[in-house]
Amino acid sequence: MKTASYRKRWLTGLISDSIKTFKVVVLTGARQTGKTTLLREESLFNVWHYISLDDFELLARAQKDPSNLWFGRKRVIIDEAQKSTRLLSAIKHAVDSDPKQRFVLSGSANLLLMKRISESLAGRAVYFVLYPMSLGEIHKKAADNPLIPLFAGKSPKASVKSNTDIIDCLLKGLMPPLLAIKGRKPVLEWWEGYIATYLERDLRDLSQIDSLPDFRRLMGVLAARTGNILNRADAARDAGLSRPTATRYINLLEVSHIIELVSGYFKNRTKRVVKAPKIYWLDPALAVFLMGIYDAKALKQARELGALFEGLVYHHLRIWNNLLTPRGRIYYWRTENGTEVDFILEYGRKLLALEIKKSDKISYADTANLRAFIEQHPQTEQGIVIYTGKEVKRITEKITAIPWTYFT
Repeated sequence: MKTASYRKRWLTGLISDSIKTFKVVVLTGARQTGKTTLLREESLFNVWHYISLDDFELLARAQKDPSNLWFGRKRVIIDEAQKSTRLLSAIKHAVDSDPKQRFVLSGSANLLLMKRISESLAGRAVYFVLYPMSLGEIHKKAADNPLIPLFAGKSPKASVKSNTDIIDCLLKGLMPPLLAIKGRKPVLEWWEGYIATYLERDLRDLSQIDSLPDFRRLMGVLAARTGNILNRADAARDAGLSRPTATRYINLLEVSHIIELVSGYFKNRTKRVVKAPKIYWLDPALAVFLMGIYDAKALKQARELGALFEGLVYHHLRIWNNLLTPRGRIYYWRTENGTEVDFILEYGRKLLALEIKKSDKISYADTANLRAFIEQHPQTEQGIVIYTGKEVKRITEKITAIPWTYFT
């Protein structure tokens, strides 16, 4: 039963469809992105038996005799599933023994957990990641995927109206618990608590972290690199860590969905392109907080503002991309001489090239990198400049400027 404050998550439709085909659905994502709320609030799961291994008694039972937890139940949700080491073999036996048995497993991402799941439940499970909310979900919009017409070569015709304040959005963030929080100080306190409670505690449990101050310092170094190509050696040096330690911490952040690394795009392996990844955060507001930017004035003056806006757009692109069936892939493109396109979206054999500009006005000169990419990759459906203006503007036959709110 949905509460009045619940916002429907767009991923619910795909989960609903997958349950009909797959015996196990795995829902992962960082802490506080709303996994438990989705599973408890959506009417889809009203008749499902819910088990949380945050309950010590249930966890103890799961370790001794996991199948007893769902005896006589055909549809079972197990939250915090990563906490039981004996769970997966029992689930595998249950779904192999009974074709009507269904499970939804939820929990924070864990490399060991995912490895065990992929090995134990191969061919039986489908996987989803729940990210922080989109602005569309916050405003209760329908999940009309804007990427579908773009991949078909179509662009929006009308202007896009929105009163979204980019600065406020970047300062506050898109995590579900923040919706009910008003005022700058409580938001800062929430992010401070998130880092202390969910990042440092959970990640320390997940893997050996030698020094929390070192780990926190590396997070600050990585936050300042949002939207930039990640040089692990430079990041390690700036954080005062050895490269192996920094690499281990970076891998841990990636596995836990706190950061995402976007690979460079290259079809022709003889072309000289940059292949090191770009880095983006779970929520751009987390990067803002880790950089020590606590108010609107400081954010407006920050040299990283353009990259943080790019991270906000990326957040929405990845949500839409993950709603495609099958999912598309997101890359960036950069040549060794510095020509760069922020995002390349690949769906089957179709490509979209996207440049992000925090500007209200776009000119032909702003499309130079898009034109260079399209010239080398003529199969590209469209080149798109995503900007902060409100009008849809055709720049060339293949390039259109589209307001960023079209993607939210």
